Amino acid sequence: MVLSVMRSNSCAAWARLQQRRSSSSLYSGVHGFHPEEIAEKLRAFPGGSVDLLQRESGIAVLTVNYPSRMNAFSGSMMVQLEQRVSQLESWADGKGVVVHGAAGTFCSGSDLNAVRAISNPQDGMKMCMFMQDALTRLLRLPLVSVALVEGRALGGGAELTTACDFRLMAPGSEIQFVHKHMGLVPGWGGAARLCRIVGSRNALKLLAGAVKVDPELGLQMGLADAAMEVQEGAGAALREAESWLGRYTDGAAPVIRAVKKVVLSGRELPLSEALRAERDAFGTVWGGPANLQALASRSKHR
Repeated sequence: MVLSVMRSNSCAAWARLQQRRSSSSLYSGVHGFHPEEIAEKLRAFPGGSVDLLQRESGIAVLTVNYPSRMNAFSGSMMVQLEQRVSQLESWADGKGVVVHGAAGTFCSGSDLNAVRAISNPQDGMKMCMFMQDALTRLLRLPLVSVALVEGRALGGGAELTTACDFRLMAPGSEIQFVHKHMGLVPGWGGAARLCRIVGSRNALKLLAGAVKVDPELGLQMGLADAAMEVQEGAGAALREAESWLGRYTDGAAPVIRAVKKVVLSGRELPLSEALRAERDAFGTVWGGPANLQALASRSKHR
């Protein structure tokens, strides 16, 4: 009976957190933020694509694809990113996602053609809110995410890496927050996330110094979770990234998704709410198929 009540009311605190995961999750109700209006303006600057492949393994591959511009985000790509995140939000069988760039480089931020066209403060602020929302929703997915950094991740591309749970750096790759050189600061949420990943002192060094972070420095600062070995052959780095992610997505989808939810709740909610969210998530898997199978087939203390 207690379990039934827990399940019928499961994820109450989590649901409060997820109320912000609509297309206007961060800025719902904020005057002047109309996602479709912003998307319409962004679509006026086409080029490239953001591609999504959802594998039967439960691991998706999200590809930033505009090689002629070092995979910089055009306006239409920003809209596609939001759409791909929406697809992943509704993917009930998903467990993980690899974010990478096409043709051996990660992402060089915003396409300057679009940036120049929306350089007035009002439109710039709306674009900022749109991308903050999309990247926050990417990070809040109930999927374990990893950024595969090949080549260079510059500016907004560096911010994109921080919207993933983990970062893998290939040989010769660099992450660089170049915003200062453009007379800017991060606007897609990268600074706030960076502080949580590497601490405020290191974040200040990376932002104020526009430091080039190679795999060695990335590991030292905690920005990178692993430095990959030298790869040969097309797609080898992506295959290795999927294999690396597999150690964290091995298991039943409901369990992996519940793990991500309790970690996210612990990071974003006050303690009392995080504890309730953890209790509710526990209620969704206790007595579930994976739990019952494990109890029947193995000893906890072996």
